[in-house]
Amino acid sequence: MTNKRVAVGLSGGVDSALSAYLLKKKGYDVIGMTMATWDGSVNMPAVEGREGCYGPSEDKNIEEAKQVAERLGIPHYVVPVAEEYKHRVLDYFRAEYRAGRTPNPCVRCNQSIKFGALQHAARKMGIEFDYFATGHYARLDFINPDVPFLYEALDAHKDQTYFLSRLTAEQLSTVIFPLGEMQKADVKALAKEIGWDDFANKRESQDFIECGDYSVLFDESDNVPGDFVDVNGKVLGQHKGIVHYTIGQRKGLNIGGQAEPLYVVAIDAHHNQVILGPRSALSCTEVSAVDLNLMVSETSPLLHEPLTAHIRLGHKGATARITELDGGAGKICVRFDEPQFASAPGQVLVLYANQGVVASGIIDK
Repeated sequence: MTNKRVAVGLSGGVDSALSAYLLKKKGYDVIGMTMATWDGSVNMPAVEGREGCYGPSEDKNIEEAKQVAERLGIPHYVVPVAEEYKHRVLDYFRAEYRAGRTPNPCVRCNQSIKFGALQHAARKMGIEFDYFATGHYARLDFINPDVPFLYEALDAHKDQTYFLSRLTAEQLSTVIFPLGEMQKADVKALAKEIGWDDFANKRESQDFIECGDYSVLFDESDNVPGDFVDVNGKVLGQHKGIVHYTIGQRKGLNIGGQAEPLYVVAIDAHHNQVILGPRSALSCTEVSAVDLNLMVSETSPLLHEPLTAHIRLGHKGATARITELDGGAGKICVRFDEPQFASAPGQVLVLYANQGVVASGIIDK
């Protein structure tokens, strides 16, 4: 038994629910916390059958989180962070798109809200806890500063370290990931075993925006038409506003009569142009990133060895080597052994060594 108190971030899903269950079973003093981000300030239509992290169905998710707490006999608190979420996630998301970049809002939310503003707001409410736990699939191991402290989950298909790669050692030093050593199938099986079939069979939310349409976050002033141009500057047609396009996009361009399929290869926000080109124009062997989050010491031997680099969520990873590292300036550059497709400014570059996250940064070119 332990008298340590753990605040579990309850979302209303099976992963956070089982995390709370497992921690209570281990003897922790468990409480549940659910962050409230929805304030109705975005005109978002409710779409039946869809769920997302941000949207009008938040009350339903909060109610489901309360049900988890009631079943476990633990206190449950709703922590309002809508203002922080608006400024740190939504405003960031809009600004990045308006600048022609492609941000990852979920990475940003973890960095600024779930492992930041949520805990700060909870403590201001008088909620005390020693540790913070979530249902993320990841592992932690603080061995020494020359090796990573954030490791991929045992279940490689559910691993969420990409989303957590912007967190610092300080942020993670009091975090527990109860599911890091488990397979997702075993988590669902355990839920059924304890009689929580409703959670075991619940459809999981995968979207940032509940309605699935990012355009609701922008207003008419963002729908400024401009030119589609090729890599030589020739005008090919009109776009409907740069916020509607991302690097590597092929569908929805409505540009016909070309010798080969065209992709978005760059976005020039200053001239309000979307540059189109062949798939080959999206091939790159080098990537640079800023706002570096180094998760090993700058003298670690791992930084001189081949690493596995991911340039976006879902990218299978490729072997790369660090060619430039400036911790003071927060900059890193890597070179790939093989050309990679569609590296987009604004996305997150994450570097791994032996299943551990070595560093991450925001791609700038």
